[in-house]
Amino acid sequence: MNSAHLAPSLEDEVPPDTAAFYSRALRLLVDAGVPFLVGGAFAHACFTGIRRSTKDLDLFIRREHYERVAALMQAQGWRAELTYPHWLAKVYAGEDFIDLIFNSGNGVTPVDDRWFRDNAQADVLGVPVLIANAEDSLLSKAFIMERERYDGADIAHLLQANAEQMDWRGLLDRFGAHWRVLLAHLTLFGFIYPGERHRVPAWLMEQLVARLAAETRQPPAADARVCAGTLLSREQYLFDVQRLGYVDGRLTPASTMTPEDVAGWTEAIPDRQADAAAAPAAATPPVAHAAGAAGGAPQA
Repeated sequence: MNSAHLAPSLEDEVPPDTAAFYSRALRLLVDAGVPFLVGGAFAHACFTGIRRSTKDLDLFIRREHYERVAALMQAQGWRAELTYPHWLAKVYAGEDFIDLIFNSGNGVTPVDDRWFRDNAQADVLGVPVLIANAEDSLLSKAFIMERERYDGADIAHLLQANAEQMDWRGLLDRFGAHWRVLLAHLTLFGFIYPGERHRVPAWLMEQLVARLAAETRQPPAADARVCAGTLLSREQYLFDVQRLGYVDGRLTPASTMTPEDVAGWTEAIPDRQADAAAAPAAATPPVAHAAGAAGGAPQA
C-alpha cells in the first residue's frame, strides 16, 4: 500500500522539547542515509487520521543497522541501549526516548527488505520520512493480545480507512502459516463494521474459510502439544508452557527467539518486575521447547 495523501502527523500532541529531540534524530538518520521507517502512533495517524498522544517515537530498522544508528545517536550525547536483543533497542535523551524496532516481541515479524517497498512519504515533525506500510503495521499489531494491551482496534481502524488500498495477496502471503490470526481479525472487522464487510475481498474470506474447513477435517497435527498462544501474549500462556508441558510457540521455527530471549522477555513483564522488587526472586520453571527450535521466521 502506498497512499499519496497521508493525514498530518502528531506535531500538536508532542511537547516542544520532545519534538525537538525526535526531529533532530530523524534529520540525523536522513542525512546519514540510514534506511528507516516511522511507525507507531505517527504512522497510525497518517493512515487513519486518529491522533493520540505518544510517549515515544517508533522507528523500524534492519537489525544489521543498529550499531551504526547507535553510534550516530551516541555522538549527539544521547544514550543507546540494546534493550531486548531479539527485537528492540532504545535511544534516550533525558526522559525522552525513541524505540528502534527490528522485529516483533514474539520474534515472528523481523524487519527485512519487504518492509522497504513502495513506502509512502510524509512530513513528521518537519522532516520528510518514509512511513511503515499499513500492511506491515497490521501484521505486527495482529499478534499483540496482552491483558494490558490489545491492538485489534488499531487493525479495525486501519482497515476501515484503507481496505481498498491494502495489498491483500501480499498480506496473506506475509501471514503464512499464521493465517488463522488474519482470519480472526477480518472476522472481527465484519462484526465491528457490519455495513462494511464487503470491503474485505470476497475471494480472501472464501479462501481463508476454505482453509479452515479443510483443516477442521484433518486429524490432529504433529504439533498438537504446541501452545502458539505465546506468540500472542508473553504472559497469559506461561501456565501452559511452564505447568502443562506445552511447547512454547516462540521456541519453534515460527519465531526467531531463543530460550534466552524468552527468559529475558518473560522477566520484563511488569507484574514480574514488581513482584521481584517486593520479594526475593524465585526460580522460573523451565520452558518446554522443541528440539532445534531456534529457526527462522515463517516463510512468506
